[in-house]
Amino acid sequence: MKFKIQTLNNISKNGLSRLPAALYGVANDVVDPDAVLVRSADMHGKPLAASIKAVARAGAGVNNIPVADLSKRGVPVFNAPGANANAVKELVVAGMLIAARNLGDALAFIGGLTPADDLHHRVEAEKKRFVGSELSGKTLGVVGLGAIGVKVANAAQALGMRVFGFDPHMTIDGAWALSSDVAKAGSLNELYAASDYISFHVPLNDATRGIFGAAALELARPGVVLLNFAREGIVDPAALKQGLASGRIGRYVTDFPAADLLGNARVIGLPHLGASTEEAEENCALMVVDQLRDFLENGNVHNAVNFPNTRMTRAGSVRLCIANQNRPNMIGQLSHVLGEAGVNIAQMHNASRGDIAYTLIDLDSPGSAALVESIGQIEGILSVRAIPN
Repeated sequence: MKFKIQTLNNISKNGLSRLPAALYGVANDVVDPDAVLVRSADMHGKPLAASIKAVARAGAGVNNIPVADLSKRGVPVFNAPGANANAVKELVVAGMLIAARNLGDALAFIGGLTPADDLHHRVEAEKKRFVGSELSGKTLGVVGLGAIGVKVANAAQALGMRVFGFDPHMTIDGAWALSSDVAKAGSLNELYAASDYISFHVPLNDATRGIFGAAALELARPGVVLLNFAREGIVDPAALKQGLASGRIGRYVTDFPAADLLGNARVIGLPHLGASTEEAEENCALMVVDQLRDFLENGNVHNAVNFPNTRMTRAGSVRLCIANQNRPNMIGQLSHVLGEAGVNIAQMHNASRGDIAYTLIDLDSPGSAALVESIGQIEGILSVRAIPN
């Protein structure tokens, strides 16, 4: 069987090369695709083929994907957390340097000179307008210590900055990667009050929307520099405007420029360049393609935003991959159907995440279309497929 993959954006050729032509057909105009590979294309409001078994985003954020709708259909949504971390880290450091040394204003000044100007005189006379400050000795607060936040914190510490980090959900891997010199803030309020620079590295959701608002503005140091390379909406728009107007916010460096802030001298806007490097795009493509292959060929799940991580070495004659609502007695019903069909379970692995549970079952004997249909008729089953060994 050949899997059909639909691409909604240009995906790195090195990434696509990991899909062998003998097993995969890849195009942007595929009919009834088995999976979708996407970068920035907005999938909201667009028809989703019933044949789709998985969606893979070559990047970290999934705001452009209708995750909730796909979850109801038992379709995992994969992403590539950390694959673009170095690219974003470097841009955050660049943003701090641009803000600290007034480089944007200085570049605009030089760009406005003409050959008729007395270049040496103008430069020497006006360079004091662009006097800045050094990062060394300043305090950076990093909100969110995932793959990107950890790299930002470590890089800032290496530049001689004092660094506070805050993340109540930090992973063990993140803790191992974080420099021991990075101080752990006990709360966001502590971080806001202590920081000359604040960099946000959290996903946008109900808990993080407007995480820097009016109360945070009151706590912040006068002239604080905010760096938002996470998502628009992390900084409350009303608090941002108030802070910029009063000077409480010295600079706002963002990858998500807003129309009402264009021309504001305190705003440094960039055209969403966070992951826009050749290396990051390739890393993201390589990661999600490998994850997608492992799911389509083996049913294994790694780095899905809506499914639990689930991996099991293949055994037996056929593998059943079953997604269902996370509620009692689902495993019992599955076992009953398999027993009625007279098939034996060689091995099984079950895991859950929120409202979704996912089960891999390897059978000693070949399954049948009738068996798959019977499982699909169990109330609460979202999706089921059989993969021959």
